[in-house]
Amino acid sequence: MTLPSLEDPRALLRHLYDVAVQRALPLHNTAAHLPQPPKGRTLVLGAGKAGGAMAHAVEALWPQDAPLSGLVVTRYGHTPPRPSGVHERIEVVEAAHPVPDAAGLAAAQRILALTQGLTGDDLVLCLISGGGSSLLTLPCEGLTLADKQRINRQLLESGAHIGEMNTVRKHLSRIKGGRLAAACAPARVVTLTISDVPGDDVSVIASGPTVADATTCADALDILRRYGIEVPPAVRARLERAELETPKPGDPRLARCETHLIATPQQSLEAAAAAARSLGLRAYILSDEIEGESREVGKVHAALARSAALGRSSFEAPCVILSGGETTVTVRPRAPDQPRGKGGRAGEFCMGLAQALGGQPGVWALAADTDGIDGMEDNAGAVVTPDTLARSAALGLKVGDHLARNDAYGFFEPLGDLVATGPTHTNVNDFRAILVR
Repeated sequence: MTLPSLEDPRALLRHLYDVAVQRALPLHNTAAHLPQPPKGRTLVLGAGKAGGAMAHAVEALWPQDAPLSGLVVTRYGHTPPRPSGVHERIEVVEAAHPVPDAAGLAAAQRILALTQGLTGDDLVLCLISGGGSSLLTLPCEGLTLADKQRINRQLLESGAHIGEMNTVRKHLSRIKGGRLAAACAPARVVTLTISDVPGDDVSVIASGPTVADATTCADALDILRRYGIEVPPAVRARLERAELETPKPGDPRLARCETHLIATPQQSLEAAAAAARSLGLRAYILSDEIEGESREVGKVHAALARSAALGRSSFEAPCVILSGGETTVTVRPRAPDQPRGKGGRAGEFCMGLAQALGGQPGVWALAADTDGIDGMEDNAGAVVTPDTLARSAALGLKVGDHLARNDAYGFFEPLGDLVATGPTHTNVNDFRAILVR
């Protein structure tokens, strides 16, 4: 493979993204964390955008003479081809993300039903990755799928961060927030998880179906009030009476549970940094835990890049500035006749970055989601170049107008600056790389 050079910034940035994704692929990270086959049977359960790839990795690595069965749910279109010579022992089904659908409901019902009859001799291997909150949907009593869809959509558009969203999701579910693990007792439960959340908090990843939950019904109510999200009166009353509490730390039903992080955002950033250094570039990792409004995070990154380009920074050019985490997009109100904007966190970051850079020479950037999907579109993210604003102006595009309606896709698509990868079969969340030349 021919490695890119500084003379081709787009190819160089895409190479760093590809390296980061490659580091997080399940087949490269699973073997070291697999337990030995148990005396009884092994049941595999799971949910997330990496679910299909994780299931295939387990099938490839599990002893052929040891029993193995189970069910995993992933996003539509995110099941990779099964590796050559690997036979199907774990069923993989698909459902909707980020707003749940009936297929996700059916999968969650089946997964919970599979836990019936487990014994202390059995092993449950849970494969959890980002996206599992939507894919593994089983509303609490008094809440319909339509209710969950509305609440999920409102949370996604509210600007709430992932911890807040998943606190609500846990308390409105019959399977999240440790409830799946509780249903598996007395079997041993080993969870292998790929982190897509700032801080790698395993109780937040996919709303922690196999992890004790320290948040409370009162916390969930506070978040619902803060963002103006309504739930049916009967469900609100149950929250107020703390009837929808999740299993807490110390719950005896979770005594035989353990969790292993098999891939994290920091590992992917470090892999990208090493790749940059191998090309003769300095590489600086800001953090893998960056949160906040995407456009505002873009402005902060622009300030850092500009100071490096002007030689006023401890970041010495030529260099790459890397960061990860999970930013948010607050969807702005729009007129009834105005079309809904298209795009996600990465694209919104890139618009904020481009606007703040103002055409700064010598700075290029790529921001993309490591699952290959930015929001609900068909792109992973976008690229910003020194002439982004000049080229957009020539087409009559104003970045401020597109920011006002959260329309990153509509801004970058005419420029040919969308990053399209297709599903990557993993997910360690936002990846951002800024090249200062």
